[in-house]
Amino acid sequence: MKFPLYFSRKIAFSKDNKNNLSRVIIFIGRLSVALGIIVSLITVSTGFGSKKAIKERLADFSGHITVRSTRSNSSYNTSVLDNQGLDIKKIKEIPDVASVQKYAMLTGIMRNEHNFAGIIFKGIGKDFDSLRFKKFLIAGTTPQVTEKGYNNGVVISEKTAKDLHLKVKDSIVTVFSKADQQPIYRKFEVLGIYRTDIKMIDDQFVIGDINHVRKIQDMKPDEAGGIDIFFKNVNDADADFPEIEKLIGYKNYAEKATEKFPQITDWISIFDTNIALIIIIMLIVVIINIIMVLLILIIERTNSIGLLKTLGASNSQIRATFINYTLIIMIPGLLYGNVIGLGLIFIQKIFGIIKLNPENYYVSTVPVDLNPFMIISISVGILIISGLALIIPSYLISKISPVKAIKYN
Repeated sequence: MKFPLYFSRKIAFSKDNKNNLSRVIIFIGRLSVALGIIVSLITVSTGFGSKKAIKERLADFSGHITVRSTRSNSSYNTSVLDNQGLDIKKIKEIPDVASVQKYAMLTGIMRNEHNFAGIIFKGIGKDFDSLRFKKFLIAGTTPQVTEKGYNNGVVISEKTAKDLHLKVKDSIVTVFSKADQQPIYRKFEVLGIYRTDIKMIDDQFVIGDINHVRKIQDMKPDEAGGIDIFFKNVNDADADFPEIEKLIGYKNYAEKATEKFPQITDWISIFDTNIALIIIIMLIVVIINIIMVLLILIIERTNSIGLLKTLGASNSQIRATFINYTLIIMIPGLLYGNVIGLGLIFIQKIFGIIKLNPENYYVSTVPVDLNPFMIISISVGILIISGLALIIPSYLISKISPVKAIKYN
């Protein structure tokens, strides 16, 4: 075993540390490391957890990638998809694609004696993934659309239900309008109530039978206003987006879920800045504390340094000894920090103790993401960076004279 590592372990586990200033210094060093790990773990897990949760909610409601006609532009009233160049079969054959479902949308107004609400009626077909949508349901069920005839059942948001004083099995009249024509009235039955916690969705969307939209928009029975493409993993959408664009034809366009709501995308991007800033601040605090621990330990053990130099130890060996000594001190702090930090994260993940206002944060509870790679990277990164930061202050050892050090008391 090399001398620096051997000697650093000897002094680190020496009984002398229990009866002098080292005990306090070691406690302060370990505490700062533990707090740095705890704050970093919580920051990273909640930051990435929030980004992932919001992206998944957007994607699971409206598709990871949506294909629409260029004639629709930014209007919520969808135009008929152009079939020239559109190859839905090949899209489904992409390995990362989980499912593809068609839809058509139309704006309208729901009203009753209590209130009225502007809505976007999203018509779904028989290929609708009710299992994927189930996570949003807080009451009732989704309509079973066969595309034969008309299903008058709809799913409305919790906000719309509260505004119109509606509950499952209630009826509601919806008014649709067409250019230069009389308003068209439809009476629907509330089959389910959903909540995504994303205000732009919950304030507007109603799920119902696609045949109602086809009828009002004079569409053919097999036509659709768009298709929602769902992937097995939310991150697959970015990688496969170029391939999707090649299969939709030049008269249609593809759009990612996050691109539909740019204000949410901009808000999500703030997480990266905040995460980086907090980790940098905590890293600076940990490094400063560890450097102070090293300097105090050097001063406290001046006699030992002088003795080692007298016995022939080089400055580099003594520096390595004290750097190893300080890093050994950090290890229990790393362990305690990980245990406490991961414990708090698991409690939040299981019980959802900390709540949020979904109108501001798009989620009702603080989501966490337990990424093993990030957890290991934080601990290893702090240990490595701290070790590098200790190199410069350790040069103080070379300034200590062996004769004066031995006399030092």
